Amino acid sequence: MKHLWQKIGALLDLAGIFFSSVHSGTMASMQGCIRRRFPGVRQLTTQRLAEWLEDDRISPRPLLVDARPEREFAVSHLRGAHRFISVGQIRKQLSDVTQPVVVYCSVGYRSSAVAEKLQQAGLANVWNLDGSLFLWVNEGRPVYRGTERLSPARVHPYNRKWAQLLKPEHRAVLK
Repeated sequence: MKHLWQKIGALLDLAGIFFSSVHSGTMASMQGCIRRRFPGVRQLTTQRLAEWLEDDRISPRPLLVDARPEREFAVSHLRGAHRFISVGQIRKQLSDVTQPVVVYCSVGYRSSAVAEKLQQAGLANVWNLDGSLFLWVNEGRPVYRGTERLSPARVHPYNRKWAQLLKPEHRAVLK
């Protein structure tokens, strides 16, 4: 019964996000909702991840996991990221169980769900990228298609409503 109420709560949270009015100032409220829904998931700031990725002295390197569908990943992603959804796929990519894992999606909801599953599967060094890819590019950080750095940085907007959380110059035009 407890799990049923958790699922109902998650659906209500997601519905609240989806049906709320979205404007440029709601990334912070989105992040707050995600933190409330996934209180056990550690949130890594975009600034901290950028520093981590730039420092070659840090070992082991974090495994970057993109939790979005292939159609979103194909538009752009973080350099070196892998698109995985299942715990099994992610475990196979780890050099050992202590390797850090950073999961991201568009705004952090889907990636927090994946991070929570990874934690429940016994991985202890798991982080969600707070604000995820939308915040990353809005702050002027790079994204890639394969190994090619995109200039200007463009991201799959997820849908018309959530696209409003992206600065217009970062919204990929979809056909």
